[in-house]
Amino acid sequence: MNLVDDYSTDTFHDEPARDQAVAVVRRLQQAGFKALWAGGCVRDFLLGLRPSDYDVATDAVPDQVRQLFGERHTLAIGAAFGVILVRGPGGVGDVEVATFRTEGPYNDGRRPERVVFSTPEEDAQRRDFTINGLFYDPLSEQLFDYVGGRDDLRRKVLRAIGDPLERFTEDKLRILRAVRISSRFGLELDVGTAEAIRQMANQITVVSQERIAQELKKILTHPTRRQAIERGATLGILEVVIPELREAMIGRSTSAVSHETPFVDWLATLDALGHLNSPDFELGLATLLLPIGGAGNRPAAAKIAAQICRRLKLSTVEGEQTSWLVERVSALEEMPGATLAMQKKLLGHRWGRNLIALSRAVAIARGGPPTSAEYCERFLDGLSERELRPEPVVTGDDLIRMQLSPGKRFKEILGTLYDLQLEGEIENREEGLKWISDHLKDG
Repeated sequence: MNLVDDYSTDTFHDEPARDQAVAVVRRLQQAGFKALWAGGCVRDFLLGLRPSDYDVATDAVPDQVRQLFGERHTLAIGAAFGVILVRGPGGVGDVEVATFRTEGPYNDGRRPERVVFSTPEEDAQRRDFTINGLFYDPLSEQLFDYVGGRDDLRRKVLRAIGDPLERFTEDKLRILRAVRISSRFGLELDVGTAEAIRQMANQITVVSQERIAQELKKILTHPTRRQAIERGATLGILEVVIPELREAMIGRSTSAVSHETPFVDWLATLDALGHLNSPDFELGLATLLLPIGGAGNRPAAAKIAAQICRRLKLSTVEGEQTSWLVERVSALEEMPGATLAMQKKLLGHRWGRNLIALSRAVAIARGGPPTSAEYCERFLDGLSERELRPEPVVTGDDLIRMQLSPGKRFKEILGTLYDLQLEGEIENREEGLKWISDHLKDG
C-alpha cells in the first residue's frame, strides 16, 4: 500500500461524506477558527483509501460549534470531551467535530478523568499511534505532522506516540487496536511498541467485554483476519482475550497440518481463517474457535463456544450461530450419502451457507479439495426455496382435529410427515392426512 503524495481532495470528488467534511472545515475557518481533518481519515486519505468517516479538530469549543451550525443540526455526543456531531444533509456525511485538547489521568484504563482544550501540537501528543496523529487542511491541501506519522506510513511501521507503556496504560483497548490496525494496513510493529504490548497484554481484561468484542468483529470480518489473529497470538493477547484457545496455541504454532485432527492444529485454524471469503462475524468467530474441545467432541466444543459468546456479551443470535457452526463443522462430509430430507434440513437451515463456507475453508486448510462443500453448494443452487423449505402440508391443528393431543408422539408424527414431504413421498394435505390415518390404524 503506497503513500499518496498528491494531497488533493479531488481523489474522492463524488463522495457526499467528503464534501460535508470539507464544508464543515470551510465554515469553521470562515468564522475565524482553526479547523483540520484529524486522525484516521487523514491516514486513510494519505494511503489513497476512501475514509469510512471524517473527524474534524478545531479550536472552537463545543458551545461555539453548536452556535455556528445550529442546535438542530448538531448533537452533543461527548461535549464533556469537546466532541460535537455535525449532521449532514439527510444524515449523510455526519462529521464529528472535536476541540483540540490534552487529557488528564486515565484512572479506569479507558477514559481520561478530565480534558483541557489546547493546540493542534498538544492534541497530537494525546493520540494513540503516529499514523493516527496527523492533521490535514482540505482547503489549503496542507498536511500537519507533529509526531512523525507520515514517515511511519512510508516506512510501513505502527508506532505509539511517545512512551508506548504510557499510551497503553491510558487506554488498554489500544493493545488490541495495535494488532488490528497494524495488520489491516500491512504495517510492522515498532520494536518498543511491540514490547510494551507483550508486557501489558494481560491488562486488556480491564476493558469491557463489549469493547473487546467490537475489536474482534472488526478483525474477523476484514481480509487481514489471519495476520491479525496470528499477531495477537504471538504477542500473547489472544490467550488473554480467549483463554480457551491457549491449549491449542501452545506447542502447536510450528506443527505440520494434521489431516486426522484438523481442528486441534493451530496452523490449520489460521489457514482456515485466511481461506474464508468475506465472512460475517459469526463465521469468522466459529472458525477461530474450532480448536476448542479437540476434534472428537463437537457438542462439547459448541458448549464452550456458547460460553465464550456469553462472556463477550454477544447477542443471542450471534452466540447461537457461532456454536451451531462449531458443532456441525464436519457434518457436510456425510451429506452426499444422506437422505434427501437430511440434506434439505441441514443445508436449508438459515446458517447453511455459512456452514458450507466453513467446510470449504477447513478442507482447503487441510490441503485437500473442498469436495463436500462443492457438492452441498450445487445441491442448494439446484433447488428453489419452495423445494428446499416447503410449507408443511399438515399442521398441528390437523392433528388436534384428529383427536391427538400435543406431546412427544404428536411431534414425532409431524416430524416424520415433514421428512416424507421433503423426500417427495407426500405432496399434498390429502396424502398427508391419509398417511396419518394409516399410521394411527397400525398403532
